[in-house]
Amino acid sequence: MHARTGRTVRDLRRENRTAVLRRLYFDGPMSRLMLGPATGLSSGSVSNVVAELVADGLVEEAGSVDSAGGRPRTLVRITPASGFMIGVDIGETRVRIELFDLTLTELARTEHPLACSGPRTDRYDVDLVVDRVREGIAEVLRLADVPADRLIGVGIGVPGIVARTTEDGAVVHGQTVGWDAVPFERLLRAAVDLPETVPYWIDNGAKTLGQAEMWFGAGRGARSAVVVLFGSGVGACVVTDPMGAGRAIEWGHLTVRVRGRRCRCGARGCLEAYAGAEALLERWREAGGKPPAGADEETALTAMLAAAYPAEAATEPDATAVAVLEETAEYLGAGFADLINLFQPERILVGGWAGLQLGTRFLETVSGYARSYALTYPASRTGIGLGTLGPEAVTVGAALLPLVDFFAQGGRRPESKPATPAPAWQSALQDRVSP
Repeated sequence: MHARTGRTVRDLRRENRTAVLRRLYFDGPMSRLMLGPATGLSSGSVSNVVAELVADGLVEEAGSVDSAGGRPRTLVRITPASGFMIGVDIGETRVRIELFDLTLTELARTEHPLACSGPRTDRYDVDLVVDRVREGIAEVLRLADVPADRLIGVGIGVPGIVARTTEDGAVVHGQTVGWDAVPFERLLRAAVDLPETVPYWIDNGAKTLGQAEMWFGAGRGARSAVVVLFGSGVGACVVTDPMGAGRAIEWGHLTVRVRGRRCRCGARGCLEAYAGAEALLERWREAGGKPPAGADEETALTAMLAAAYPAEAATEPDATAVAVLEETAEYLGAGFADLINLFQPERILVGGWAGLQLGTRFLETVSGYARSYALTYPASRTGIGLGTLGPEAVTVGAALLPLVDFFAQGGRRPESKPATPAPAWQSALQDRVSP
């Protein structure tokens, strides 16, 4: 049976379930009476949908509230244990894996370093990364005692551009880390012990960071924003109305200096060659600085900041570290100005482990440079601040990928091996209810 619009009754039921689930997710617990105007559904439709969702275990009663002159109204909410998601962040120094329930409460987490010895000395060795993801997924499921068949999906943030093919699923083009058309989804499916029905959602890490900050962090309430991921390299996610999901851009590979420093992508003069943490530490070393021997990038950057701005007043600052950091602030400011002029966002938000380390001390300086390089009018309308979700934001955003699709399907799991997820989750997010 088809509705006049061409949608089937089944489509309409799915859409009604989606509307109720989204509203409860952002604003629940709510009564059935409250859900009517909030979703635009009739009271009869709300009652039917809620009854279905309760029967499916997706929604549960959550107390009651007094009504004006009548019986108390029963509240309903999303059932936390009715589904689980895994979020994975393929970072510069480690792989972080977290398990969440359906309300995005963290149940377990683990981190596996991207460091190796023997024949595999490249921290981005594909087999090494796949092993770390496999180990991490098994570990969080074991720690939380969650059966793998209760997963609604695994979301993964990766470095690079993600394309999709029918044969291989998500294919990662990560030029800066040496990933040339890596069939990452196919490799994971072969290595990770999960049911075939569990979908993988693989996307750029800056994009997952941006989604997390827009839903739950410093981007809430903004119609447009650019969320910057500043780690070993530099990336960004642009969110413009009505593109609620955002899109990853290779901001770190804008040319800021013609015939400048060699970037790890192979080109010269990229922003990342000056402002990424890897390049920042290398420039300090070249200028005569002494990063801690054998330390990872996060430890080395902490040491650089401590050398430039010692806690003890009697300690002489490292003038070389100060000069490199101040120059980096100007490069970043110029890069922010490009974002302002190109996209005219309401907000620019800085995240990533290096961005959060540097931002507390340098954000005001970077903002000053950005306003001096950008056009006056858009610069005056753009707020610049730090993300609020911390270094776990990429993982949270990755876990949102399967959650959004699950809601878009009306809270129903696939009964057979899913087709390769296409970027359709973006259109699903466009229709989400603003929190």
